Amino acid sequence: MKIYELAQSPSARRVSIFLAEMGIDVERVSVDIRGGENLSDAFQAKSQNSLIPVLELNDGTTICESIAICRYFDESYPSEHSLFGQTPLEKAQIEMWQRIIEFKGLFVAMQAFRNLTGVYKDRETCVESWGEVSRQRLIEFLPTLDKRLFESTFVAGERFTVADISAYVMCNFMKNLDIHLDTGLPHLQAWFETVNQRPSVRP
Repeated sequence: MKIYELAQSPSARRVSIFLAEMGIDVERVSVDIRGGENLSDAFQAKSQNSLIPVLELNDGTTICESIAICRYFDESYPSEHSLFGQTPLEKAQIEMWQRIIEFKGLFVAMQAFRNLTGVYKDRETCVESWGEVSRQRLIEFLPTLDKRLFESTFVAGERFTVADISAYVMCNFMKNLDIHLDTGLPHLQAWFETVNQRPSVRP
């Protein structure tokens, strides 16, 4: 099997960190997104959404969307320390925080970046004012995570999960928007420094 990706993209990083946490190595194929390789007929035949990452199985079946790819590996390699949780309550709490971080943080950050930088203005409409609104929405979301990390060691509880992966990728990516963790967010900052020591997040 192989994964088609742009290694430094937030979505690809989520999958890479997840696999590193599981100790799974998968062949990688780099896709030139800025050059429009993902818009080619050959790539679109593999990807239902024309985006990366895409997992291609040995029989030719493909799976896109980073969390769907992570779920495939979670189910294929069951562990008593699943990053998606074990008990019904744990699974629900992890899913809850995962969705909160995606909708209020990670996706908002990506909207801000795309609209402010115009990186893909050759193929999508960029609205700078929406980029500014999105950037502010991200800033306003960070205290929610800081409060949560005052209450628990990790985002969804007392152990590292896929929700932490999404939050970590978000915190790394927001540097591109000139948003940085500081002493005004002490619990989020301490959590980030802790996660930053995990071997799975190192390039």
